[in-house]
Amino acid sequence: MTLQEALSRIHPLDSALMRRARARLDSLTKPRGSLGRLEAVAAQVVAIHGGPRALERKVIFTLAADHGVTGEGVSAYPKVVTREMVENFCRGGAAINVLARQVGAKVVIVDIGVDGDLPALPGLVSRKVTHGTRNFADGPAMTREQAEQAIAIGIGLVDEESHDGLDLVGTGEMGIGNTTAASALTVVLTGHPAPTVTGRGTGIDDTTWKRKVAVIEQALAVNHPDARDPLDVLAKVGGFEIAGLVGVIVGAATHRITILVDGFISGAAALIAVALNPAVKDFLLASHCSAEPGHRAILSHLGLAPLLDLELRLGEGTGAALAMPLVEAALAVYREMATFKEAGVSEKTP
Repeated sequence: MTLQEALSRIHPLDSALMRRARARLDSLTKPRGSLGRLEAVAAQVVAIHGGPRALERKVIFTLAADHGVTGEGVSAYPKVVTREMVENFCRGGAAINVLARQVGAKVVIVDIGVDGDLPALPGLVSRKVTHGTRNFADGPAMTREQAEQAIAIGIGLVDEESHDGLDLVGTGEMGIGNTTAASALTVVLTGHPAPTVTGRGTGIDDTTWKRKVAVIEQALAVNHPDARDPLDVLAKVGGFEIAGLVGVIVGAATHRITILVDGFISGAAALIAVALNPAVKDFLLASHCSAEPGHRAILSHLGLAPLLDLELRLGEGTGAALAMPLVEAALAVYREMATFKEAGVSEKTP
């Protein structure tokens, strides 16, 4: 399925479904609204799925790619860590593996642009566009065609997993240098200045942070990304894993599946996806708020309230995994709580 075909199939949620979901929540044996945002989550997910079905199959897509901008010295870790962490994912030894096991989610590990050829690893899906992006401080990170190819890969990943049933999607990533790309995307699409949305990433010192901000500002001056054209922005200052996650988000919305957006990098992908079709927003839940300052700017721009705030800044899909039980709890309340009438409990006095 092409990007344009997928985007044409995404429509806003049915307001009548949302009203019916809220009416049932209001009829349950509790003061109206007393379960707070858990009720809003339940209503949204019921409207997305057309009913309160159990979330039997949960999948986190963790996409990995390298960034040419690491050559500018913007990260505390060398580029080879991307490849090494992919191998760790495939061995089951990373944080996302541990947390996904805890919540019963499958992790789909994807090489969409790691620099170098990885061996055949257990569980690794190879969808490499090329060996990492170019250094966007000197010119576009990728061609527009490569950006569209990476998005199509993400859409295809969701299509493949949907064959076995898919009830909840989480987004995740790995790529040394990708907070630099996400910061650049955030500057263009939210209008915030680079120093405001650029964080410490892998734990860089003050000198490296200043260099990171300067590199982002240089990249924007060199490339002139057009905020009115999301694909232009993505191609000029994005990354292959970010583009792939745009496809995962679009693909899941096409299939009417709830999407738990992870942290800053995933949030940047959500910015692009919503810019391509605003109706995508109806399918998004923000799993958490990252410690990266740019993530708050993204959540504010998209009008999303995070379910958790644990000062996470790892990525991989860890925040999405942690939020999955909350979504399941919200639906359990919707399905299993008795109404006032069923329980024979007196309702609030008019």
